[in-house]
Amino acid sequence: MAVDNRLAELERRIAALESAADARGGARRRTSAGQAEATRALSELRAWNDWSDVAPALAALGNSVRLTLLREIVRGRATVSALSQVDGLGTSGQIYHHLRHLTAEGWLHTPTRGTFAIPPHRVTALQAILAALEADQTG
Repeated sequence: MAVDNRLAELERRIAALESAADARGGARRRTSAGQAEATRALSELRAWNDWSDVAPALAALGNSVRLTLLREIVRGRATVSALSQVDGLGTSGQIYHHLRHLTAEGWLHTPTRGTFAIPPHRVTALQAILAALEADQTG
């Protein structure tokens, strides 16, 4: 939970900085504010001693089938039956294997029997991870 709280606080500060920069205008100010926020974030990362505790949760995202499952669940396919209609996900047994792994690492939960969803506290974390990686790829 501490990671999610830190992430939420960073997102709040980034949003505040971006909002203030937009109100003032000018790319130079936004860049300066962004650099200040990055410096502050780096300072917080340096203070975080044990990164290994989040390795299993991040490793769970390092599989293209699991990322596809998460994407499809976000898009509304919340049951194994619905997910099995997606090309490339494998058999229902393979789908269950990946769903169990994502559930064990906290990326999914079952709000009702047979239905999978991303827990609210993980939605923002997943969005931040994907947005950061997409931004890194686009320049």
